[in-house]
Amino acid sequence: MRLVTTPRVTFLRGLADEILARFGRGRVVVTVDGPWLAGKTAFGDDLAAVLAERDRAVFRASMEAFHRSREEQARFGPDIAERYYRFGFDESALRRVLIDPFRMGGSTAFVTAVFDPVADRWVEPKWITGPADAFLVLDGRFLARPSLADIADVRIVLAGEPADAADAIAYAAADPRATASAVVDNADPALPERVG
Repeated sequence: MRLVTTPRVTFLRGLADEILARFGRGRVVVTVDGPWLAGKTAFGDDLAAVLAERDRAVFRASMEAFHRSREEQARFGPDIAERYYRFGFDESALRRVLIDPFRMGGSTAFVTAVFDPVADRWVEPKWITGPADAFLVLDGRFLARPSLADIADVRIVLAGEPADAADAIAYAAADPRATASAVVDNADPALPERVG
């Protein structure tokens, strides 16, 4: 389905063209990182819609759906930014049920969500499959951390300085802008601009 052309959609179409020129076949993981409240989820949704407009199989996921429960996080110490950065998300589950099986292609099933952070509870996994050629657009904080550095084929980072203490820790460990495929100024979501 053709999207309504707006400056945002036009920008995203250009970004999608760049991605498709580099990765026309196979399973491709595109991450959308950036500071807290930078608009990562909406950007990921819109980029996925533009890729789907090109008749590509596209799947969406968010790190928000791979949180650890508050009870499990509490096992790692007091509720401070350092704990949230290091232990707020279940990287093992992310790899085990989403990234690794998605990368295998074919009929291997994968899961795009395992946790509801608002209700603070696990959700029943929904196993899905897709064609050998497909995109996974994954948004979230801290995706450039060293332990996840290998999951992305394309790294999009929304520009901006760290917005809270957890961001500051993450950016000190591995500034996502340093390894980005594209850095996007999304301060005005209607008029995103490539800045790196």
